[in-house]
Amino acid sequence: MSEWTWEYLGYEPAQERLRESLCTLGNGYFATRGAAPESVASAVHYPGTYVAGGYDRLVSTVAGRQVVNEDIVNMPNWLPLRFRLRGEEGRPVRWFSPDDGGLLDYRQILDLRCGTLGRVMRIRDSRGRQLRVTQSRLVHMGDAHLAALRTCFVVEDFAGTLEIESGVDGRVTNGGVERYRELSGKHLVGVRTGAEGGGVLWLQCRTAASDFCVAMALRTRVSVAGPAGESESVEGVVEAGEGVPVESQLWRRRAVHRAAVPVVPGSRVVVEKVVALHTSHDPAISAPLRAAVDRVGRAPSFDDLLASHELAWEQLWRWSELEVPGDAGEILRLHLFHVLQTLSPHTAELDVGVPARGLNGEAYRGHVFWDELFILPFLNLHFPEVSRALLNYRHRRLDQARRAAADAGYAGAMYPWQSGSDGREETQQLHLNPRSQRWLPDHTHLQHHVGSAVAYNVWQYWQATGDAEFLHTRGAEMLLQIARFWADSAKLDEASGRYRILGVVGPDEYHDGYPEAEQPGVDDNAYTNVTAAWVLCRALDVAGLLPEPRRRDLFERLRLGVDELERWDDVSRRLRVPFHRGVVSQFDGYGDLAELDWAGYRDRYGDVRRLDRILEAEGDTVNRYQASKQADVLMLGYLFGPAELAELFKRLGYSLDDDTWNRTVDYYLQRTSHGSTLSGLVHAWVLARARREEAWKYFQETLISDVADVQGGTTAEGIHLGAMAGTLDLLQRGLTGLETREGSLWLDPVPLPELSEFGFSVRYRGHWGVRLRMSAGALRISVPVSAESPIHTVLAGRSVLVAPGETCVLELPTA
Repeated sequence: MSEWTWEYLGYEPAQERLRESLCTLGNGYFATRGAAPESVASAVHYPGTYVAGGYDRLVSTVAGRQVVNEDIVNMPNWLPLRFRLRGEEGRPVRWFSPDDGGLLDYRQILDLRCGTLGRVMRIRDSRGRQLRVTQSRLVHMGDAHLAALRTCFVVEDFAGTLEIESGVDGRVTNGGVERYRELSGKHLVGVRTGAEGGGVLWLQCRTAASDFCVAMALRTRVSVAGPAGESESVEGVVEAGEGVPVESQLWRRRAVHRAAVPVVPGSRVVVEKVVALHTSHDPAISAPLRAAVDRVGRAPSFDDLLASHELAWEQLWRWSELEVPGDAGEILRLHLFHVLQTLSPHTAELDVGVPARGLNGEAYRGHVFWDELFILPFLNLHFPEVSRALLNYRHRRLDQARRAAADAGYAGAMYPWQSGSDGREETQQLHLNPRSQRWLPDHTHLQHHVGSAVAYNVWQYWQATGDAEFLHTRGAEMLLQIARFWADSAKLDEASGRYRILGVVGPDEYHDGYPEAEQPGVDDNAYTNVTAAWVLCRALDVAGLLPEPRRRDLFERLRLGVDELERWDDVSRRLRVPFHRGVVSQFDGYGDLAELDWAGYRDRYGDVRRLDRILEAEGDTVNRYQASKQADVLMLGYLFGPAELAELFKRLGYSLDDDTWNRTVDYYLQRTSHGSTLSGLVHAWVLARARREEAWKYFQETLISDVADVQGGTTAEGIHLGAMAGTLDLLQRGLTGLETREGSLWLDPVPLPELSEFGFSVRYRGHWGVRLRMSAGALRISVPVSAESPIHTVLAGRSVLVAPGETCVLELPTA
């Protein structure tokens, strides 16, 4: 890697799927994995193209039961471009495949600055003929419906015929995750192809159940240029040569352009492939096929597309400026690249949520979890219009959340743990343990704390942007309905005088019930109860902030009265938080569970991240042990600063001083397997203010979790978007102590020795490109020239106004 590029040298079949995931290109509307254009789905390769919000639901028979699963759909493959050489005798040979040998050189180059993926190969076939191939592809960041691939062939030492085939392929299924292969994966039906004037080919299909219509149109241009120079670039930039006619061939599920080009030593053949993609969900589009054909017909040359694509990326990088030295900075830039490809400004025009694994693969079936909790705080300060769109996704599904609550016997809104197209609960009923090959009941739908995450994001968005219009309308509706759910879920225990929330699953996920219990769920999960109390407090705040006319209208529509608000206040003060041995308990009874022989299990298995699978395969259950997959209680320290967390506990009638919190941190550090990539992130955040050496260790682990695929194969199924965005936010908010509240920027820096100097820019309440630069002993804030009001900044009790066009240097307090 270098500052702006990731380069892979040599062809490694065992690493190909990982590279494909990390080299995915996207623009927020759709994304395509970095698979070789000549490849098809196999044990080595997995071409995949995914459209944001492109879901379908199928019925499968698993373990004798019929189950329904909704998946993000692997759309028709637009990449196919294969080639082969004919000798003078004209006999055909096999199409080239990197898996057949013959590669003399092989490089892949992911250019983060330009948003392109390049490939350079030198090939020697079985007859000793040599060919140099350079490729560059893009998924256009300016025009969200276009993608392009350019291939340049340079003939080194033979005369004959170069055969080229460029096409679109609808013979694809969902098969990118081995665990799901017993499930139905054939989502595309009604596939048909055709040709238009001007050499345009098209493919149209729809999804089996959701009737999501997808249309792709293809244009291929082949030309022969003069002799190539030795300095041919990765992009293969050449002047257009003499055009070569292409032949169109159509099958029911595949359409291709073919060309046969006579070549001699030194011949240079350039193939430009441009594809347009539209769906029936596109705004202002009535006929996806006609839109795709028209768009590809009007698309400019590859060079012009590349120029406008690079400009779009230049502007994105400008508004998300990041300066971090060393290897950490290079990995953080890759993380930012993937965040921007999944959630770009184009996302603001769509009705989509945050897919936990990006648009890079099929893991988690493309579902929306709580990962937005780790992503929106970063987006709020760079692309608030995207944050608002993602919150609108939740608001459009508010009625579905209310129906879910009512079906469960509660008032208010109960958001699903896994969401997809329409907001119903998409959590699978069964999950496969790859170790034991057993299908097991899945109770993670009991993670009702996802509602608190939605509420938290509403509040954080308002604090960062000052968007009162959103808070007073959609934001207030969500907050009040989520608060109503928590107040109704909390049941008063007369003996203790405390409210309790029973039968849930916390962020830990390992504990989905008590040992030997017939019913799933645990009681009084600390994270769930404390965040529920916080939601109730914020709902009361919002009720007081609403303008009186709006308050009257909303309260009338929701049938919300003073008596209900009084109950909210009461519950927010008397929710139970369990303790044991002087630390906050993960849930009621956690301290009574058995201790695990951690050393013994590490000796036997090495990697114990997925301890739940290990124990189940042994015939045991993690429910019996004090062991956590990821941060649970410690998540409270991630969401809330020390003062706010202490105040929350005080309101609930508990004392949480520094000693108690530090004991709690130590306790769970020793009992966490880090089975989630989010776990290390949370530990790094919490430890940054206490034990910086350990914080750096966890930060490094999170940094490399995808690039090194530390979980052994999961990144190949899709990147972990929450962890990637979380590392960026750890830098942006965690190490600077940046908070947006009360109309001010509050700063409380805790630079790590290994990250004591860095810089970034943010967008804050009408100010574009506010630059913060951390250095030894000082924090520099520069506000660009504008007509906006000065920014009120608070650091270590000192309050300053930084006006547009000014720079302020704030000295950091010494430890």
